[in-house]
Amino acid sequence: MDGSSKEEEDGTFTNISLADDTDHSSRILYPRRKSLLPKMMNADMDAVDVENQVELEEKTRLINQVLELQHTLEDLSARVDAVKEENLKLKSENQVLGQYIENLMSASSVFQTTDTKSKRK
Repeated sequence: MDGSSKEEEDGTFTNISLADDTDHSSRILYPRRKSLLPKMMNADMDAVDVENQVELEEKTRLINQVLELQHTLEDLSARVDAVKEENLKLKSENQVLGQYIENLMSASSVFQTTDTKSKRK
């Protein structure tokens, strides 16, 4: 036996590697495995980056939509306030006009109430 192999009981030989860390055969395999890992990680990170980018775009879109709806709500609220003020103004004008019409009707003989019972007697 030469030290690099071991004889089994059945007469077959099993190779046992006696190579140390400076062995070129182990160096060739290790860097390949190591180089695949960063590529996979880069691909995963690219997928995560794309996913994060999509998520960020969606968040930005939603924020812009919320802000737009907020501005629309503010505009509608301001419009409601303006309509309320206009409504109060018109009610006041209607009261003034109603009082004016009542005064005109009471001053005019055409609109005076006639007592039909007193004319019959």
